Amino acid sequence: MSVVDQNSSRTEAVRGYLQGLQTRITSAIAALDGSAFLTDVWQKQPGELLQGNGITQILEGGAVFERAGCGFSHVRGPSLPPSATQHRPELAGAPFEAMGVSLVFHPRNPYVPTVHMNVRMLAAKGRDGADVCWFGGGMDLTPFYGFEDDAVHFHATCKAALAPYGSDKYPRFKTWCDEYFYLKHRAEQRGVGGIFFDDFSELGFDDSLAMMQSVGDSFLTAYLPIVARRKDMAYGERERAFQLYRRGRYVEFNLVWDRGTHFGLQSGGRTESILLSMPPLVSWSYQNVPEAGSPEADLYARFLVRKEWV
Repeated sequence: MSVVDQNSSRTEAVRGYLQGLQTRITSAIAALDGSAFLTDVWQKQPGELLQGNGITQILEGGAVFERAGCGFSHVRGPSLPPSATQHRPELAGAPFEAMGVSLVFHPRNPYVPTVHMNVRMLAAKGRDGADVCWFGGGMDLTPFYGFEDDAVHFHATCKAALAPYGSDKYPRFKTWCDEYFYLKHRAEQRGVGGIFFDDFSELGFDDSLAMMQSVGDSFLTAYLPIVARRKDMAYGERERAFQLYRRGRYVEFNLVWDRGTHFGLQSGGRTESILLSMPPLVSWSYQNVPEAGSPEADLYARFLVRKEWV
Protein backbone atom coordinates (compact mmCIF):
# COMPACT_ATOMS: atom_id res chain seq x y z
CA MET A 1 0.00 0.00 0.00
CA SER A 2 1.29 3.47 -0.89
CA VAL A 3 2.74 5.65 1.85
CA VAL A 4 0.82 8.55 0.36
CA ASP A 5 -2.57 6.92 -0.22
CA GLN A 6 -4.50 10.12 0.35
CA ASN A 7 -2.40 11.79 -2.33
CA SER A 8 -2.44 8.90 -4.82
CA SER A 9 -3.44 11.19 -7.68
CA ARG A 10 -0.42 13.37 -6.91
CA THR A 11 1.81 10.31 -6.80
CA GLU A 12 0.55 9.11 -10.17
CA ALA A 13 1.08 12.57 -11.65
CA VAL A 14 4.72 12.58 -10.49
CA ARG A 15 5.22 9.05 -11.81
CA GLY A 16 3.76 10.02 -15.19
CA TYR A 17 6.01 13.06 -15.43
CA LEU A 18 9.14 11.07 -14.56
CA GLN A 19 8.44 8.30 -17.06
CA GLY A 20 7.77 10.89 -19.75
CA LEU A 21 11.03 12.67 -18.90
CA GLN A 22 12.98 9.43 -19.22
CA THR A 23 11.44 8.79 -22.64
CA ARG A 24 12.16 12.32 -23.88
CA ILE A 25 15.80 12.21 -22.80
CA THR A 26 16.61 8.72 -24.08
CA SER A 27 14.87 9.43 -27.40
CA ALA A 28 16.99 12.56 -27.91
CA ILE A 29 20.21 10.78 -26.99
CA ALA A 30 19.43 7.78 -29.22
CA ALA A 31 18.75 10.11 -32.16
CA LEU A 32 22.07 11.91 -31.57
CA ASP A 33 24.08 8.72 -31.17
CA GLY A 34 22.39 6.66 -33.86
CA SER A 35 22.10 3.71 -31.45
CA ALA A 36 19.11 2.38 -29.56
CA PHE A 37 18.83 2.04 -25.79
CA LEU A 38 18.32 -1.40 -24.31
CA THR A 39 15.14 -1.21 -22.21
CA ASP A 40 14.96 -3.41 -19.12
CA VAL A 41 11.57 -3.31 -17.37
CA TRP A 42 11.91 -4.77 -13.90
CA GLN A 43 9.72 -5.65 -10.93
CA LYS A 44 10.82 -6.37 -7.38
CA GLN A 45 9.92 -9.91 -6.36
CA PRO A 46 7.67 -10.82 -3.41
CA GLY A 47 9.66 -11.27 -0.24
CA GLU A 48 12.33 -8.71 -1.15
CA LEU A 49 12.96 -5.82 1.23
CA LEU A 50 11.76 -3.27 -1.31
CA GLN A 51 8.65 -3.51 -3.45
CA GLY A 52 8.10 -1.65 -6.69
CA ASN A 53 9.20 -1.47 -10.28
CA GLY A 54 11.20 0.51 -12.75
CA ILE A 55 12.64 0.90 -16.22
CA THR A 56 16.39 0.86 -16.78
CA GLN A 57 17.57 2.09 -20.18
CA ILE A 58 21.18 1.66 -21.22
CA LEU A 59 23.14 2.46 -24.38
CA GLU A 60 26.60 0.90 -24.66
CA GLY A 61 29.22 1.08 -27.37
CA GLY A 62 27.59 3.92 -29.27
CA ALA A 63 29.20 6.31 -31.73
CA VAL A 64 28.94 9.29 -29.34
CA PHE A 65 28.31 7.66 -25.97
CA GLU A 66 30.47 4.83 -24.73
CA ARG A 67 27.92 4.20 -22.00
CA ALA A 68 24.73 6.11 -21.27
CA GLY A 69 22.38 4.97 -18.53
CA CYS A 70 19.01 6.45 -17.63
CA GLY A 71 16.81 4.80 -15.03
CA PHE A 72 13.31 5.30 -13.64
CA SER A 73 12.37 3.62 -10.37
CA HIS A 74 9.35 3.66 -8.06
CA VAL A 75 9.85 1.68 -4.87
CA ARG A 76 8.32 1.31 -1.41
CA GLY A 77 10.05 0.09 1.71
CA PRO A 78 9.33 -0.53 5.39
CA SER A 79 12.11 1.66 6.79
CA LEU A 80 13.97 4.71 5.51
CA PRO A 81 17.73 3.99 5.37
CA PRO A 82 20.23 6.20 7.25
CA SER A 83 21.30 8.01 4.06
CA ALA A 84 17.78 9.46 3.72
CA THR A 85 17.27 10.59 7.30
CA GLN A 86 20.47 12.40 8.22
CA HIS A 87 18.58 15.70 7.88
CA ARG A 88 15.24 14.28 9.09
CA PRO A 89 16.01 12.18 12.17
CA GLU A 90 12.36 12.23 13.20
CA LEU A 91 11.63 9.96 10.20
CA ALA A 92 14.25 7.33 11.06
CA GLY A 93 12.73 3.91 10.49
CA ALA A 94 9.58 5.28 8.83
CA PRO A 95 7.95 3.46 5.90
CA PHE A 96 8.67 5.29 2.66
CA GLU A 97 8.01 5.60 -1.02
CA ALA A 98 10.58 6.91 -3.53
CA MET A 99 10.51 7.56 -7.24
CA GLY A 100 12.89 9.29 -9.57
CA VAL A 101 14.83 9.45 -12.79
CA SER A 102 18.62 9.33 -12.66
CA LEU A 103 21.11 9.38 -15.50
CA VAL A 104 24.83 9.41 -16.16
CA PHE A 105 26.23 9.68 -19.69
CA HIS A 106 29.86 8.75 -20.43
CA PRO A 107 30.83 10.07 -23.89
CA ARG A 108 33.43 8.45 -26.09
CA ASN A 109 35.28 11.63 -27.07
CA PRO A 110 37.42 12.98 -24.16
CA TYR A 111 36.47 16.55 -25.13
CA VAL A 112 32.79 15.85 -24.37
CA PRO A 113 32.11 16.04 -20.62
CA THR A 114 30.40 13.37 -18.58
CA VAL A 115 27.06 14.51 -17.20
CA HIS A 116 24.79 13.49 -14.34
CA MET A 117 21.16 14.45 -13.69
CA ASN A 118 18.64 13.28 -11.13
CA VAL A 119 15.15 14.33 -10.11
CA ARG A 120 13.18 12.53 -7.43
CA MET A 121 10.39 12.58 -4.85
CA LEU A 122 10.39 10.83 -1.48
CA ALA A 123 7.41 10.37 0.80
CA ALA A 124 7.30 8.94 4.31
CA LYS A 125 4.77 8.34 7.05
CA GLY A 126 5.70 10.28 10.18
CA ARG A 127 5.24 9.03 13.72
CA ASP A 128 2.14 11.21 13.99
CA GLY A 129 0.64 9.47 10.97
CA ALA A 130 1.05 12.47 8.68
CA ASP A 131 2.44 12.07 5.17
CA VAL A 132 5.66 13.97 4.52
CA CYS A 133 6.82 14.58 0.93
CA TRP A 134 9.98 16.20 -0.34
CA PHE A 135 11.90 16.59 -3.58
CA GLY A 136 15.51 16.46 -4.68
CA GLY A 137 17.64 16.58 -7.74
CA GLY A 138 19.99 18.58 -9.87
CA MET A 139 22.61 18.17 -12.57
CA ASP A 140 26.37 18.55 -12.79
CA LEU A 141 29.02 18.53 -15.49
CA THR A 142 32.35 16.69 -15.32
CA PRO A 143 34.76 17.68 -18.11
CA PHE A 144 38.08 16.01 -18.83
CA TYR A 145 39.25 19.03 -20.83
CA GLY A 146 37.88 22.37 -19.76
CA PHE A 147 36.08 24.87 -22.00
CA GLU A 148 34.78 28.02 -20.38
CA ASP A 149 31.87 28.46 -22.80
CA ASP A 150 30.63 24.96 -21.95
CA ALA A 151 30.66 25.67 -18.21
CA VAL A 152 29.00 29.06 -18.68
CA HIS A 153 26.24 27.61 -20.89
CA PHE A 154 25.55 24.76 -18.46
CA HIS A 155 25.31 27.06 -15.44
CA ALA A 156 23.26 29.70 -17.29
CA THR A 157 20.70 27.01 -18.20
CA CYS A 158 20.53 25.82 -14.59
CA LYS A 159 20.07 29.38 -13.38
CA ALA A 160 17.26 30.03 -15.87
CA ALA A 161 15.45 26.84 -14.83
CA LEU A 162 15.37 27.99 -11.19
CA ALA A 163 14.68 31.70 -11.78
CA PRO A 164 10.84 31.45 -11.58
CA TYR A 165 11.12 29.97 -8.07
CA GLY A 166 13.16 32.70 -6.42
CA SER A 167 16.41 34.53 -7.04
CA ASP A 168 17.96 32.72 -4.09
CA LYS A 169 17.60 29.23 -5.57
CA TYR A 170 20.46 29.17 -8.08
CA PRO A 171 23.09 30.60 -5.67
CA ARG A 172 21.95 28.21 -2.93
CA PHE A 173 21.79 25.13 -5.11
CA LYS A 174 25.01 25.99 -6.96
CA THR A 175 26.86 26.22 -3.63
CA TRP A 176 25.16 23.01 -2.45
CA CYS A 177 26.35 21.27 -5.64
CA ASP A 178 29.93 22.48 -5.16
CA GLU A 179 29.90 21.22 -1.58
CA TYR A 180 28.22 17.91 -2.39
CA PHE A 181 30.23 16.85 -5.47
CA TYR A 182 33.52 17.20 -3.65
CA LEU A 183 35.98 14.35 -3.15
CA LYS A 184 37.04 14.93 0.44
CA HIS A 185 39.75 12.27 0.27
CA ARG A 186 41.29 14.07 -2.72
CA ALA A 187 40.46 17.66 -1.67
CA GLU A 188 39.16 18.06 -5.21
CA GLN A 189 35.94 19.04 -7.00
CA ARG A 190 34.41 16.35 -9.19
CA GLY A 191 33.83 18.78 -12.05
CA VAL A 192 32.52 22.28 -12.78
CA GLY A 193 29.36 21.65 -10.76
CA GLY A 194 25.86 22.77 -11.57
CA ILE A 195 22.95 22.64 -9.11
CA PHE A 196 21.91 20.24 -6.37
CA PHE A 197 19.06 20.24 -3.86
CA ASP A 198 17.59 17.70 -1.47
CA ASP A 199 14.93 17.47 1.26
CA PHE A 200 13.12 20.31 -0.52
CA SER A 201 9.48 21.16 0.26
CA GLU A 202 9.60 24.82 1.28
CA LEU A 203 7.45 26.01 -1.65
CA GLY A 204 4.63 23.60 -0.85
CA PHE A 205 3.92 20.45 -2.82
CA ASP A 206 2.76 21.97 -6.11
CA ASP A 207 5.48 24.61 -6.51
CA SER A 208 8.23 22.33 -5.20
CA LEU A 209 7.14 19.75 -7.79
CA ALA A 210 7.08 22.43 -10.50
CA MET A 211 10.63 23.46 -9.61
CA MET A 212 11.82 19.86 -9.81
CA GLN A 213 10.13 19.52 -13.20
CA SER A 214 11.77 22.71 -14.45
CA VAL A 215 15.16 21.24 -13.59
CA GLY A 216 14.37 17.98 -15.37
CA ASP A 217 12.97 19.75 -18.41
CA SER A 218 16.11 21.90 -18.78
CA PHE A 219 18.56 18.99 -18.97
CA LEU A 220 18.64 18.55 -22.74
CA THR A 221 18.97 22.31 -23.24
CA ALA A 222 21.92 22.35 -20.84
CA TYR A 223 23.81 19.39 -22.27
CA LEU A 224 23.09 18.75 -25.95
CA PRO A 225 24.68 21.96 -27.31
CA ILE A 226 27.91 21.05 -25.50
CA VAL A 227 27.90 17.56 -27.03
CA ALA A 228 27.29 19.03 -30.49
CA ARG A 229 30.29 21.38 -30.11
CA ARG A 230 32.76 18.73 -28.94
CA LYS A 231 31.79 15.30 -30.25
CA ASP A 232 33.73 15.53 -33.53
CA MET A 233 36.93 17.08 -32.14
CA ALA A 234 40.06 15.08 -33.00
CA TYR A 235 41.84 13.36 -30.10
CA GLY A 236 44.63 10.84 -29.59
CA GLU A 237 46.00 8.33 -27.09
CA ARG A 238 47.08 11.05 -24.65
CA GLU A 239 43.56 12.48 -24.34
CA ARG A 240 42.03 9.03 -24.10
CA ALA A 241 44.42 7.99 -21.33
CA PHE A 242 43.64 11.13 -19.35
CA GLN A 243 39.90 10.56 -19.80
CA LEU A 244 40.18 7.03 -18.38
CA TYR A 245 42.29 8.27 -15.47
CA ARG A 246 39.81 11.04 -14.61
CA ARG A 247 36.92 8.59 -14.82
CA GLY A 248 38.47 6.97 -11.77
CA ARG A 249 37.47 10.02 -9.75
CA TYR A 250 33.88 9.49 -10.85
CA VAL A 251 33.93 5.93 -9.57
CA GLU A 252 35.51 7.00 -6.29
CA PHE A 253 32.87 9.63 -5.64
CA ASN A 254 29.90 7.43 -6.52
CA LEU A 255 31.02 4.54 -4.34
CA VAL A 256 32.46 6.47 -1.39
CA TRP A 257 30.38 9.64 -1.04
CA ASP A 258 27.19 9.58 -3.12
CA ARG A 259 24.03 9.48 -0.99
CA GLY A 260 21.95 8.20 -3.90
CA THR A 261 24.16 5.15 -4.33
CA HIS A 262 24.15 4.56 -0.58
CA PHE A 263 20.36 4.95 -0.39
CA GLY A 264 19.83 2.40 -3.13
CA LEU A 265 22.20 -0.16 -1.65
CA GLN A 266 21.14 0.38 1.97
CA SER A 267 17.43 0.07 1.13
CA GLY A 268 17.83 -3.18 -0.81
CA GLY A 269 17.51 -1.61 -4.25
CA ARG A 270 18.34 -3.21 -7.58
CA THR A 271 22.14 -3.22 -7.74
CA GLU A 272 22.42 -3.49 -11.52
CA SER A 273 20.31 -0.35 -11.93
CA ILE A 274 21.96 1.54 -9.06
CA LEU A 275 25.38 1.07 -10.65
CA LEU A 276 24.36 2.14 -14.16
CA SER A 277 26.40 5.30 -13.45
CA MET A 278 29.69 3.39 -13.65
CA PRO A 279 31.88 4.07 -16.71
CA PRO A 280 32.65 1.12 -19.03
CA LEU A 281 36.42 1.60 -18.87
CA VAL A 282 38.53 3.35 -16.24
CA SER A 283 42.14 3.43 -15.03
CA TRP A 284 44.16 4.50 -12.02
CA SER A 285 47.83 5.47 -11.88
CA TYR A 286 50.05 6.37 -8.96
CA GLN A 287 50.72 10.08 -8.32
CA ASN A 288 49.61 11.19 -11.77
CA VAL A 289 50.73 14.82 -12.01
CA PRO A 290 50.01 16.64 -15.28
CA GLU A 291 52.79 18.54 -17.03
CA ALA A 292 52.88 22.25 -16.16
CA GLY A 293 51.17 24.37 -18.79
CA SER A 294 49.37 21.41 -20.37
CA PRO A 295 45.61 21.22 -21.06
CA GLU A 296 45.44 18.54 -18.37
CA ALA A 297 47.00 20.88 -15.81
CA ASP A 298 44.58 23.60 -16.92
CA LEU A 299 41.66 21.37 -15.93
CA TYR A 300 42.88 21.28 -12.34
CA ALA A 301 43.85 24.95 -12.17
CA ARG A 302 40.82 26.58 -13.83
CA PHE A 303 37.94 24.11 -13.82
CA LEU A 304 38.18 21.80 -10.79
CA VAL A 305 37.77 24.81 -8.51
CA ARG A 306 34.77 26.54 -7.04
CA LYS A 307 33.99 29.69 -9.01
CA GLU A 308 31.08 31.74 -10.27
CA TRP A 309 30.42 30.84 -13.90
CA VAL A 310 27.47 33.16 -14.46
